Amino acid sequence: MTETTTALTSASAGGADVGVRIEDDASPVVRLIARTLRDAARAGHAVDALTRSAGTVAVRSHDTPQAATITFGDDGIDVAGGVPAEPDAVITVDLNARFAPTAEPSGDDGLAGDVLRALTPPLPEWRDAAQRFWDATRSLPGIPDVLIAVTEGPEGLEQVVLGDGPTQYLVAGAPETLAGVFSGADDLMAVLSSGALGIQGTLSQLSVMTGASWKVRYDV
Repeated sequence: MTETTTALTSASAGGADVGVRIEDDASPVVRLIARTLRDAARAGHAVDALTRSAGTVAVRSHDTPQAATITFGDDGIDVAGGVPAEPDAVITVDLNARFAPTAEPSGDDGLAGDVLRALTPPLPEWRDAAQRFWDATRSLPGIPDVLIAVTEGPEGLEQVVLGDGPTQYLVAGAPETLAGVFSGADDLMAVLSSGALGIQGTLSQLSVMTGASWKVRYDV
């Protein structure tokens, strides 16, 4: 594996600081895993798993060659590309289904279960997710002036309007769908292809919004 050199990023997990390090020029799968672990820490989710002092878990994509390794230590968590010769556990997951396992883990079942729990933090409330998405991406070149998120609530249509200006982009879906896309838990294009998400905007805006979603999903 490549040496991990990127500065430590910490998040609070139930009162404990969890440091997650990634390598320079980290691959998308490494960034996805690290961002998810940080989200779990901030939510106080799976604290016992995140604060383990030892263990090495390989994470493999079920349908692509992508793979990464999570290493727990006394000083935090390291995520790096590739798989060592003998990890303590191996999990195979669907990267486009919020790390859902697609096969039985091998090796240390307890360690594998801990990592799978840590990789499934709760989604934020959809309005909060939309606001965080907008805060993180509004300065990107070509981003529409206004982002409108629309969903069907118990009392009818609900929407959040973020920004101000002449150009706008509308995203519509169920609350969980919006939360998943805006938080980076779900890939925008994969959700769009599934028919679970509706959009209103130009093709050039879709291109920009796709880049914005990658920024949030991969924490770049």
